[in-house]
Amino acid sequence: MVDKLALASLHTGLLGWAFAPTVQAVGWLLLAAAALNLARLIRWRGWATAAEPLLAVLHVGYLWVVAGAALLGATLLSPAVPPAAAIHALTAGSIGTMVLAVMSRASLGHTGRTLTADRTTTCCYLLVNGAALARIVASLSGGLPLALLALSALLWVAAFALFAGRYLPYWGRPRLAA
Repeated sequence: MVDKLALASLHTGLLGWAFAPTVQAVGWLLLAAAALNLARLIRWRGWATAAEPLLAVLHVGYLWVVAGAALLGATLLSPAVPPAAAIHALTAGSIGTMVLAVMSRASLGHTGRTLTADRTTTCCYLLVNGAALARIVASLSGGLPLALLALSALLWVAAFALFAGRYLPYWGRPRLAA
């Protein structure tokens, strides 16, 4: 029941924001969606995956959806919260984290390697999340401080460059024997 309510409220809230981006009721719906999706995420017991970053990062990526929905709801209720903070939580945070998570998992699986994140992969995850956090903090701090924007860009590029350095060699080699 929580799953259906969480997803329905999130979808309805996002559609409401797309078509009525100034209606406060949509803001409240998005805050409710954030709470329901947080309950859903807690029920998944993500902390039990902490020993395996390849799984844990999926929970972190979903946590960005919760943060994005909460920030988006807050933008409709308070002029103090800029829409850019919400958009970057959903894009740089959730999408960036999930894309990196799926790319690393698929790269390992499709090349016959063990499905476990090494230190380099874990570092990629930390870097992309740090980039998202720096970008959101830059949005929330008013004048978009250039230092935070530069830090965010640097962390983002570092995450994906490190990923490429780690995984590109796998892609050009034959699949490992099972």
